[in-house]
Amino acid sequence: MAIYPKLIIEALTKVRYPGTGKNLVEAGMIDDDIRIEGNKVCFSLLFEKPNDPFIKSVIKAAETAILTYVDKETDIKGNISIVTRQQARPEPDRLLPQVKNIIAVSSGKGGVGKSTVAANLAVALAQSGYHVGLLDADIFGPSQPKMFQVEDVRPHMVEADGRELIEPAEKYGVKLLSIGFFVNKEDAVLWRGAMASNALKQLIADANWGELDYFLIDLPPGTSDIHLTMVQTLAVTGAIVVTTPQDVALADARKGVSMFMGDKINVPVLGLIENMAWFTPAELPENKYYIFGKDGGKRLAEELNVPLLGQIPIVQSIREGGDTGAPVALNPDSMTGAAFRTLAENIVAQIAYRNERQAPTERVHIAKK
Repeated sequence: MAIYPKLIIEALTKVRYPGTGKNLVEAGMIDDDIRIEGNKVCFSLLFEKPNDPFIKSVIKAAETAILTYVDKETDIKGNISIVTRQQARPEPDRLLPQVKNIIAVSSGKGGVGKSTVAANLAVALAQSGYHVGLLDADIFGPSQPKMFQVEDVRPHMVEADGRELIEPAEKYGVKLLSIGFFVNKEDAVLWRGAMASNALKQLIADANWGELDYFLIDLPPGTSDIHLTMVQTLAVTGAIVVTTPQDVALADARKGVSMFMGDKINVPVLGLIENMAWFTPAELPENKYYIFGKDGGKRLAEELNVPLLGQIPIVQSIREGGDTGAPVALNPDSMTGAAFRTLAENIVAQIAYRNERQAPTERVHIAKK
């Protein structure tokens, strides 16, 4: 029978690492170097330390699983190599050396408008004259191709710095990549965590991002191994957490802030964004209706001692802009466009402030086009 990487990965889900009880795929122990030549299979297993006491038993169990669930004639004995995570992990500060600031856009739960905020923030920064990139890292629910009306784009490869790299799409002055460009938009993405993480790494490291002032990463909602992959792959400048004012969203936003501040992630939180802060009907632009509660994000920011970067109203034009691929930030003179322009200014100022605190003897200059 023909042997495919998918069959190998499925077989390795049957093997558990004794240290955590998770299978090898869930534990992120499968490197992305599965090589198949006829019936010969080679790949690497990732361990935290070279003297891990379970190395031999795990290798033997992996060999047995492949012979049992793939093909008993598979040539696997002696073909599984060991790599420690310290060896396998790229140096975050060496990736994207031409990118000045990397911002993670996150939310504790879905449905709070994180992707809408990310799209409009990217456009607002580009409108202000900055070089901007946006990575749609929400592997299982990519939204940015729709929000920029580039769903039919299929990125091509270009020669850059002696390598074949993916050329990002570009619209409204924003360079954009999304897994949505590489899958059928009608199909669900059914990938295990390791596959999603490897796809994200490729979109980061194997793309022609060029020189950027700001590189925004639209993360999946919640907390997952995608977040770990991101901070292990890139030197992230800071994270922003999007929430809505109601208590159920604030509870998850609190967890999101805690995640970034924890030892495993350890990324500075630039601040909170309160989205859908109030409803303003188009015919009554001076009126505010707090349908999700009032100032919930503001109170949480004060409680966690992080900046409140902005309060974005819920307005019909924001939804329409997302659906039609014309973000409202394109019109900075409108009420909603002005809100995102102020948000962009606050984030730029917050990064500059943090840079000055880290290097108080130097003046920070953030270049524009």
